[in-house]
Amino acid sequence: MNILDKIIAHKKQEIAQLKKEVQLEKLVKSPNFQRTPLSLKKSLLTVGSTGIIAEFKRQSPSKGIINNKVTIEEVTNGYLDANVAAQSILTDTEFFGGNILDLIKARSIQDTTPILRKDFIVDGFQIVEAKAIGADVILLIAACLTKEELKNYGKLAEDLGLDVLYEVHNQEELDKIELDNKIIGINNRNLKTFKVDLEHSIELASQIPDSCIKVSESGLSDPRVITGLKEYGFQGFLIGENFMKTENPGFACQEFISQIG
Repeated sequence: MNILDKIIAHKKQEIAQLKKEVQLEKLVKSPNFQRTPLSLKKSLLTVGSTGIIAEFKRQSPSKGIINNKVTIEEVTNGYLDANVAAQSILTDTEFFGGNILDLIKARSIQDTTPILRKDFIVDGFQIVEAKAIGADVILLIAACLTKEELKNYGKLAEDLGLDVLYEVHNQEELDKIELDNKIIGINNRNLKTFKVDLEHSIELASQIPDSCIKVSESGLSDPRVITGLKEYGFQGFLIGENFMKTENPGFACQEFISQIG
């Protein structure tokens, strides 16, 4: 069983338990559920957008602890100062050391920049929960969802006013998605082997129609690479570890953005 399978198996158990404890009505009645979500699409397409989706991530299965010293408040304010296009927050506890409180706190600090709830969505319940905690965007990972699930969960998110970042690693996963006006994230890291390959992403990007927004994810540590990827039509860049492994992620992000050509 590879790490992705392990995460998904655990997530399904976790959500089954959560659904017993938390009622859907309670989520719908939460204050954040009434707010109008911010648009990631708009943020990435705005003239002068940095395109950077900066992530808050304490740990990962491949790297272990990345940074468990900085607070979500410090990092959120730092990323906002750096003028990021969006913020991504890991809410998976078991494997990434995150939780929904991180997202709730970040949202209470700012309502100007879209927040992506980064998690492994295996149930519609999590999409309703995402809106209830103040997220604007959800992640749907094609590797662990069927064509039908991608369509249904995408529709549910849309009905709730949330944007969707569809994540793919290969052509087979791309083929599961109806490619029309979608935000497509190409993960440069293979979730099964954790190997990073930018060339593969560039190849895959050529298969995505222009009506879609292309986002490059993982393994981006050089501002020059961002400049290069823009030439292949990428408009968004999800970066976490590169900033989080420093003492001051917000400052690292600011430095990085200042070097993008």
